[in-house]
Amino acid sequence: MSKILIVDDDKNLRYSFRTVMRKEGYEVEEAPDGPSAIDAVSDRNFDAVVMDIRMPGMSGLEAFTHIHSEHPKLPVIITTAYGSTETAIEAMRLGAYDYVLKPFDVHELKRIIASAVDDSRLMRETVRLPDEPRDGSGGVRIIGSSPAMQEVYKLIGKVSRSDTTVLITGPSGSGKELVARAIYRYSHRRDQPFQAVNCAALPEQLLESELFGHEKGAFTGAHETKLGRFERCNKGTLFLDEIGDMPLPMQTKILRVLQEQSFERVGGTRTIKVDVRLIAATNKNLTEFVENGSFRDDLYYRLGVIQIFLPPLNKRRSDIPELIDYFIRRLRLESGQNIEGITKEAVDFLARQPWDGNVRELQNAIQRAMVLCPAQVLRIEDFAFLSSGVSERQEVLVDDLTDFAAKLLDKADREPGIQLIPNMERLLIEGALRKTDGNQVQAAKLLGISRNTLRNRIGKFKLYEDNRDRK
Repeated sequence: MSKILIVDDDKNLRYSFRTVMRKEGYEVEEAPDGPSAIDAVSDRNFDAVVMDIRMPGMSGLEAFTHIHSEHPKLPVIITTAYGSTETAIEAMRLGAYDYVLKPFDVHELKRIIASAVDDSRLMRETVRLPDEPRDGSGGVRIIGSSPAMQEVYKLIGKVSRSDTTVLITGPSGSGKELVARAIYRYSHRRDQPFQAVNCAALPEQLLESELFGHEKGAFTGAHETKLGRFERCNKGTLFLDEIGDMPLPMQTKILRVLQEQSFERVGGTRTIKVDVRLIAATNKNLTEFVENGSFRDDLYYRLGVIQIFLPPLNKRRSDIPELIDYFIRRLRLESGQNIEGITKEAVDFLARQPWDGNVRELQNAIQRAMVLCPAQVLRIEDFAFLSSGVSERQEVLVDDLTDFAAKLLDKADREPGIQLIPNMERLLIEGALRKTDGNQVQAAKLLGISRNTLRNRIGKFKLYEDNRDRK
């Protein structure tokens, strides 16, 4: 469960914040002033801090400066009244994650906190290569010893030493984000921000504002100046996922940033200089896009100075047993489940599957089997949902979504030490979308959530590829 610290001298506001965010599944702690916040951050780990600017004694800006110097990867969100937004913007220039105006727009607050928590995970969770020794700090590993993956590791090592732009290609679910994070982790920018933007998840105007920021009054709803990801990621690394879905006008702006390291905010005239290392990824064939005119050739060549291709899982089947073992061990630690291993017959069965969803699909299959397994060892019967072909397999996954969720919750109730695996939420949402043929209104009703919440989760779990623009 992600943990948030709310820092504000207003007791009622802290109570309201705690109530709202706990309903969203966050663990919330409170601090009434700057010194208490500094002590809390020193003693405990948080995924994000929400801090008021104006507090008696030590100001929020002073407290933020202290926290940021000691914990540069901890996102701090500033809260401010309309009269102090310039101070909030100055805090962002100093490294604050974002700011929220008082009184809170609850939906905007939730969006910013969710984004901050995701970025906190990206920056703080270590990505290791297979041959790196464990140091007790946790993190995730890129798994695979096949010749194709060995080439990937070599390229990660080479490009990490420079600031050159990198284009990561490969099918969905093959691990492109992990490669981007590994490049960041081994680079000289590893102590600076790392942020990721999904270019396919936002419409063009919102994507432009997200990347470059906007000035007050730039468009309807732009009540205050906002800094974009390029400014907030200055001296760090920006990962543009699914760049093949970026509209042509935005491609022109990205090309300029790559060439000049400068841009203007939406609605602004002042040129802003930044120092950002750019890593991009796509599951599309950009060469074909260049040929048909939907992707700029000059941007393609600029992005692809170095290209890293991640092969589909069915092209590196020798890595599947190693991946299975890794996922069982990792998920056992995360969930507290008493699954000791897997039979050879089950491993052989999994190694023969098509894995159209690649490593992500394999991980989800292991997760589902572990949750519902009645024994301590995974057997071939626990993967029966994979045995009937893709269309039937999807139907098995969602044939009775309510019953599946009930079994999940019942198992957690019977075994209090077990925590629900985070990706179970993704599985349920995927299932509802498949059962309703991508109809988001019907899927939201099936899940018992609002359509806005469903759309947020679709973006969070990158499910837009199969469900974009479906009503």
